[in-house]
Amino acid sequence: MKQFLHKYFGATKWKRLFDIVVSFFSLIILSPLFLFIIAVNYFTPNCKVFFSHERRGRSGKPFKIYKFQTMKNDTPNCATGELENPEQYITKFGAFLRKTSMDELPQLWNILKGDMSFVGPRPLISSEIRAHRLRLEYGVYRFRPGLTGWAQINGRDDISLMKKMKLDKEYCDKWSLKLDLIILLRSIGVVVKREGYQEGAIHRR
Repeated sequence: MKQFLHKYFGATKWKRLFDIVVSFFSLIILSPLFLFIIAVNYFTPNCKVFFSHERRGRSGKPFKIYKFQTMKNDTPNCATGELENPEQYITKFGAFLRKTSMDELPQLWNILKGDMSFVGPRPLISSEIRAHRLRLEYGVYRFRPGLTGWAQINGRDDISLMKKMKLDKEYCDKWSLKLDLIILLRSIGVVVKREGYQEGAIHRR
């Protein structure tokens, strides 16, 4: 048991080191892209540059997640999936950001801060009570939430909540640095091909 714990916590230190180094240099390398998106959003009527929202992180603790805003300021304050016609609230540039997942780029700051990791279960909003209970039951909250995860490359929006929760548990039970690398590489293809993407199924603004 002692050897296992040493191996496990040693590996998680490498995971955190990877998050810090890669998010830091990504923020520097992608700064021109950030400035471009910031400029477009700034000059888009009825739209702020950034959007922040409370999510649940490691140990179920709340934190603020950051995104580029893709919806108009007068959008009702609810999950996108609860809107009757979400497309009418999304800006033209915001639609592009959502399709390419570039609206998620500010989460590199969340990763650098330690709120998130590159790979892990996607962070839930506080109102998703059933999902929170399942994550507590499955022990999922021992990991930081991720920019991408096992559920995101195995169905994303096309699978049920229960399936997502089981995939999150499977990731946590089988976690390794090799699995993280596989998820990162496969996530690139998922984003490019827009596999499992459904507008209105994701809680983002």
